[in-house]
Amino acid sequence: MDARAIIAKVRRKQDPTSEELNWFANGLATRAVSDAQAGAFAMAVCLNGLSDRGRVALTAGMRDSGDVMKWDLGGPVLDKHSTGGVGDPVSLILAPALAACDVFVPMVSGRGLGHTGGTLDKLEAIPGLSTTQTAAKFRKITSDIGCAIVSATSAIAPADKRLYAIRDVTSTVESVDLICASILSKKLAAGLDGLVLDVKVGSGAFMKTIEDAQNLARALASTANGAGTPTAAYISDMSQPLAPALGNATEVAVCLEVLSGNRAAAPRLHDLAVALCARVLALSGQNEVEAEERVTAAISSGHAMVCFAAMVRAMGGPPDIADDWHTHLPKAPVVGDVPAQKDGVISAIDGESLGLAVVRMGGGRQVESDRIDPRVGLSDVAELGTRVSRGDSIATIHAKDEDSAQAAAQAVLQAVEIGESVEIPDLIVDRINP
Repeated sequence: MDARAIIAKVRRKQDPTSEELNWFANGLATRAVSDAQAGAFAMAVCLNGLSDRGRVALTAGMRDSGDVMKWDLGGPVLDKHSTGGVGDPVSLILAPALAACDVFVPMVSGRGLGHTGGTLDKLEAIPGLSTTQTAAKFRKITSDIGCAIVSATSAIAPADKRLYAIRDVTSTVESVDLICASILSKKLAAGLDGLVLDVKVGSGAFMKTIEDAQNLARALASTANGAGTPTAAYISDMSQPLAPALGNATEVAVCLEVLSGNRAAAPRLHDLAVALCARVLALSGQNEVEAEERVTAAISSGHAMVCFAAMVRAMGGPPDIADDWHTHLPKAPVVGDVPAQKDGVISAIDGESLGLAVVRMGGGRQVESDRIDPRVGLSDVAELGTRVSRGDSIATIHAKDEDSAQAAAQAVLQAVEIGESVEIPDLIVDRINP
């Protein structure tokens, strides 16, 4: 095998063999492939692409470059992945809801990226909780409770860790083939029996058009299925935040309201979590309609909350989070409403601008070394179609000081448009079946 020959094939729009792509992925992990060769490969793929077979082979090779978990449990091992949006803490609902339905969810998650929040950052807003767990502890929590949400260890898909860093500095992040291999190599290394993908589209998502979202969803689903994991995808609307909150502690608080049985606290968040749960349960052989009813009952009865609280406790968080989350979650020193400037209907929301406003408040990272302030963010964000009068609150600011609160308020006013009417998109825009 020769890295130069493999790169040359991609450059000439020829398809490397599965064995060559597997070797190249292993070479990324072992450093048999140099940084220069990795960058040249990423650029060649970005410009010329891979075939469907090539994308599957690269994904499988990157998955197999490190540890691949194997499970012997009393139920299916399932998971979900989202491409990222604003006000989207659905993993914190989905994982314990599936666990309450006798499913095991070993969820390896990530941190905030750009304007989107990260599941790990949100969970770590809970005092004492650590998302960094040993492989043995990860297995034990998943086995005992049914779900664990943790960060990837260095042994999971090391080829991706190296290639992603190179893509970031060589302007090759946008390649669908490399996006698929990056996302799926880590997810499939968890040894799943089924995976559901939530590809976001709209102002708060990375994919702004339905065509781009469909292309990515199809590529992800076909690649995962080709690599041996039953997978389906939803394309969901991100023309407004999924939950009426953005930030870390603010989003966790909304999730705990939903898990306590209060669907009205975030109906879109609740409904998407239920739909994704039902879809991945169907991949494991259950009837999808019956699965949806079962998941809804698990949330409304409080069973999912019991699973979430047990997971928090096992990961170092407070043992009474289910009963007293208002006390445990950190609170910002400056809290204030953003008043509407005129009468009308909330007709458009620039989700990316809202997400970036939270980042600037300290709720995300502008450079890798930034420390996140879990207290800051937005809550009670008005939904599309809400009729407001001048002076009504359209969002509540949670800030560390008055200056950042005022800057955030101005950002909200610029991001939220008040007009005469609006057509609200469906929550689920499309379904991509295996």
